[in-house]
Amino acid sequence: MSNRNKKNKAPRWFVPAGMEPTEMDRIILGWQEKGKLVPTPSLIKTQEQIQGIRKAGELNTAVLDYVADHICEGMSTLQIDKMVYDFTTSHGGVPAPLNYEGYPNSCCTSINDVVCHGIPSEYDILEEGDIINVDCTTILNGYYADASRMFIIGKTTPERKRLVDIAWECLKIGEKVCSQPYVFVGDLGNAIANYAHKNGCTVVRDLCGHGVGLEFHEEPDVEHYGKKGSGMLLVPGMTFTIEPMINAGDWQVCGDEEDETGWIVLTEDASDSAQWEHTYVMTENGVEILTH
Repeated sequence: MSNRNKKNKAPRWFVPAGMEPTEMDRIILGWQEKGKLVPTPSLIKTQEQIQGIRKAGELNTAVLDYVADHICEGMSTLQIDKMVYDFTTSHGGVPAPLNYEGYPNSCCTSINDVVCHGIPSEYDILEEGDIINVDCTTILNGYYADASRMFIIGKTTPERKRLVDIAWECLKIGEKVCSQPYVFVGDLGNAIANYAHKNGCTVVRDLCGHGVGLEFHEEPDVEHYGKKGSGMLLVPGMTFTIEPMINAGDWQVCGDEEDETGWIVLTEDASDSAQWEHTYVMTENGVEILTH
C-alpha cells in the first residue's frame, strides 16, 4: 500500500561516542559529508527484526497466492476483501489497512483506471478484460510486509496486457538497480521512469513506495522517478517497498468525487494504470525479496 508522499528531513547518521566506526559507518558518513540524505540508525533492522518481517512476508505471499487461486470474472471486490481478511486472520495475522487512517477494508482493489487505494465494494464486479491490482499489507507478530499483484480477468486487450507487463518490468528494473547496497532512491527511480517513458507510459509522482517493517509506513519515501544520486541512501539492514504505479496516459492523478473516504486515486485522464509491489531488505549483496 503506497505512502502518501511526505517530505521529511531525516536526522543525520552518527557513531556513538567511544565506538569505533564500522565500514558501513564510514561509507554513510562519507555520503553525509557530501550533503546526501542518509538514513537514521533507527531505520537499520536487527537480524531478529528482519526475520520477523520475513515471516510476515511469507504470510503476505500466501494471502496473495490464495487470491490468485480464486479471483475470477463475476466476483465482487468485497469478496476479495473477505478472502484476504479470512485467510490472514485464520493464519494468525492482521490486515494492516483495516481501519488505518479511516481506510474501511482489509486490502485495496484497484481496477483499470484506479491507480491505487481502491476500496472493495459489493457493487464492483469483475468483468472480462479488467485488470486489477490487489494490494495487501500483513501484520504478523507485530511485523509488517507489503505487496501487491496485478491480475488479468479472462482475456484482455493487448494494450492492457502490455501495460501490466511494463509495470512488472519497471519493478524488476528498480530491483536490479538495488542489486548492490549504497545506491540512492533516485537511482532506481530514474531507471524506472526512463524505462516507462521509453515504452510510452508514465510514472505516477504523487504517491511512492516507503520503508516498512516495524510500522506500516516508515522512511524513506521511495519515489519511482527522479535524478540519480537523489533521495535517501539505501544501506544494509533497511527494509522498504518498491511499487511503481505506471499509467498508460498522463502521470497526473485525482480523487474520486463519489468516494467519501478520500482514499481512492484515479488517473486524471481516465487511462489505465498498473502496479506491482514487493517488500525488500537491503543486504551486503543487494536486495532480498521478502514477499515472494
